[in-house]
Amino acid sequence: MQFLSKQEFIEKIFDFETKSEWEFSGARPVVIDFYADWCGPCKVLSPVMEALSKEYDGKIDIYKIDTEQETELAAAFGIRSIPSVLFIPLNDKPRMSVGAMQKDDYKRAFNEIFGISESEVN
Repeated sequence: MQFLSKQEFIEKIFDFETKSEWEFSGARPVVIDFYADWCGPCKVLSPVMEALSKEYDGKIDIYKIDTEQETELAAAFGIRSIPSVLFIPLNDKPRMSVGAMQKDDYKRAFNEIFGISESEVN
């Protein structure tokens, strides 16, 4: 799992500074965990995302964005509550989920949103 800065987000995900229409730049589906170090539920979610990142390695890219450090990115996505998890499919608009879910709920979301079932991963 990798932490994203604004510049990395622009390079790897979407250049929101120059483009007004959503245009995903990635090669694989992406999950972004918007968090803050002081957030209790974020601390609970972190090991879940870490495990999912390993399980879905090569199928889904999972990133973290610190809302305290990357305030412009948090504002661009209207983050008002954390944790917030952004699901970015290859050929569709991003979808946001607010609050922490269980690991199996994320796996179901990966199947539903990305079409990647648990049986397809490592």
